[in-house]
Amino acid sequence: MKKLILALFLLVAFLLGYGFRGITSPPNTGPRVTGIGGIFFKAKDPAALKTWYEKNLGMRMVQSGTNFEWHQGTDSTKKGFTLWAPFKETTKYFQPSEKQFMINYRVEGLAQLLVKLKAAGIMTTDSVEKASYGSFVHLMDPEGNKIELWEPNDVEYAKMGTITSK
Repeated sequence: MKKLILALFLLVAFLLGYGFRGITSPPNTGPRVTGIGGIFFKAKDPAALKTWYEKNLGMRMVQSGTNFEWHQGTDSTKKGFTLWAPFKETTKYFQPSEKQFMINYRVEGLAQLLVKLKAAGIMTTDSVEKASYGSFVHLMDPEGNKIELWEPNDVEYAKMGTITSK
C-alpha cells in the first residue's frame, strides 16, 4: 500500500510539474529568434586560424569552420546547430556592413517575422534565399551590423555535415 501511495504521489508531482511549467513558461509569441545559428567573422588567414583553434582549443574543423551540435530544449529529440566560421577578410558577404563580424540568428516563422519587421520600417538588404537546409535573409541593425536570419531545416542540415564559407 505504501508503494502504491508513493507511486501515486510521484505521478501527481510529475504531472503538476508539467502543468506549472506550462503556466510559468512564456507563451509562444509568434515569429521570433530562437537562438544563435552562427558566428561569422573576418580573418586575415581563415585556414591558419581554423588550424590554431583546432590545435589549441580542440574544435573539430570542417571546410567552413566548426559546427556545435546541440539538442533543442523544447524537444530534446531534435538536433540544432550553431556554425562558427572565419571568412576571408576580403569577403563581400558582410556588406553593406563595415563590421568585422556577422551573427546568424535561428528564427521560427521567418515569413511572419519579415511582415512584422516591414511594418516597423525595417527592410531587408536582400530577398529570402531558400536552400535545402533552410531559408535566409539579411538586414542591418541600427548600429550598422549585418544580421542573417535563418529559418533552419535541421534534418537536412545534419545530412550535409558542412556549409561552405563564402
